[in-house]
Amino acid sequence: MELLSPAGNVDKLKYCYTYGADAAYIGLKNFSLRVKADNFYEDEYKKVRELKAAFPGKRLHCALNIAFHNSEIDRLLNDIPYFKEYPIDAFIVQDLGIVPILQKEFPDAELHVSTQASCMNREAVKMYRSLGFSRVVMGREASLKEIAEIKDAVPDMEIECFVHGAMCIAYAGRCLMSAYLNGRSAQEGFCSHTCRWDYDVLTSKQIAQSGDLVLREKKRPDEYFPVYEGDDFTAVLSSKDLCMIDHLRELKDAGVDSLKIEGRMKSVYYVAMCTRAYRKALDELEGKITPEEAKPFVDELYNVSHRAFSTGFYFDRAEADVTVSGESVSPWDLAAELKPRLTEQEEEAVLSRGSRLKQRRIDEYNSLVPQAQKAWDERVKNQPDKHLPAVEKKDGWHMYPLVALNMLNEKSELQIVSPDIVSQNLPHERYQLVNPDTGEVYRWCCDGHPCVLYTDMEIQDGSLIRSRGQE
Repeated sequence: MELLSPAGNVDKLKYCYTYGADAAYIGLKNFSLRVKADNFYEDEYKKVRELKAAFPGKRLHCALNIAFHNSEIDRLLNDIPYFKEYPIDAFIVQDLGIVPILQKEFPDAELHVSTQASCMNREAVKMYRSLGFSRVVMGREASLKEIAEIKDAVPDMEIECFVHGAMCIAYAGRCLMSAYLNGRSAQEGFCSHTCRWDYDVLTSKQIAQSGDLVLREKKRPDEYFPVYEGDDFTAVLSSKDLCMIDHLRELKDAGVDSLKIEGRMKSVYYVAMCTRAYRKALDELEGKITPEEAKPFVDELYNVSHRAFSTGFYFDRAEADVTVSGESVSPWDLAAELKPRLTEQEEEAVLSRGSRLKQRRIDEYNSLVPQAQKAWDERVKNQPDKHLPAVEKKDGWHMYPLVALNMLNEKSELQIVSPDIVSQNLPHERYQLVNPDTGEVYRWCCDGHPCVLYTDMEIQDGSLIRSRGQE
């Protein structure tokens, strides 16, 4: 089975591939149902081409899954030359109006039916196959039994299913709530996720929490919809998150060809950890690793922020009907991204800057009279951030460019997570944060600081640094 991960930007696309996805799906500006994701634009196709070359065999799917108006069709036609710059293997489509355009302009690209089309029966799948589609992304309301029946009826059609991430309370996102409350249409990619907001029942707390407050429709006097508020607010329409990592065998037996993780708007950390967990679970299913080897990676899935997990509609519809408030908070925050190790020449250049800085300070200090030296010592003591020490060569240590995303300091509890290493503690005595431009050793760094991690630890390409956050 293929593992398909979400890429909201080029950075996330790299982590999809690095952490084990066979394919990734992206959106292009203005034509994707996740317009708040960074998506792809301008000359980013060059970086995408480089990534595809660096990960041979990996696939790229492009979501063109909005419902098109005439003006958007015109814009699509104008943007065709730009789209052709991307190495796209498949388009994910809900609007049949653009199918002839894509078939003409991209004859080598596959067409996949978007989940927005709510395709959930064998006759619909046969119809899409007749139109030239090679894969259907099943409506999330389909059960495993129905999926197996569809695969038996149309065996040459690939079946893709969502297995992890947020679910919508409406049929495949056909929701008017966001447009009604916030003027932002879900069908045009502007969903504000109003179903997940916290609402207050405007009555007394005693009544709101009693369970006696209900809705009743005029022509259905015997049916009641309870409105209940707990200790705080209520989220009456917020679905649980989907998680099928414990049921990959059942998905495979039903004939599923591709497992899809939701989350183009989620963080790099979310994308990396979820992709890695499902990669290891699939490797176990395929006999490449043992259950004992896979388990620590799968367990890490629960260290990523999420709402209560559910198996959705796959086994029992009642499981999908349960709403939920709040979400778990990850014990870890993504602190930094690490880039491939510097070359020996690049490391020597940084160390040389440190040596020159140290010698310059010694010469300047020695040129001062004793009274001025005393004042110098006092300034260094009182303003340590303005008088950072110079880096010095350490045997067996190497430098890795670091992109800080949150603050790292001397008190941070840090771990390194990698595609094939669950986690490694990063003790303070085993690393320094160095300014590569000056050769200074930071006491702390954050976003915007040029930085390399100087350490004796061997670090796998694509590794991330996480810091202990709030439980």
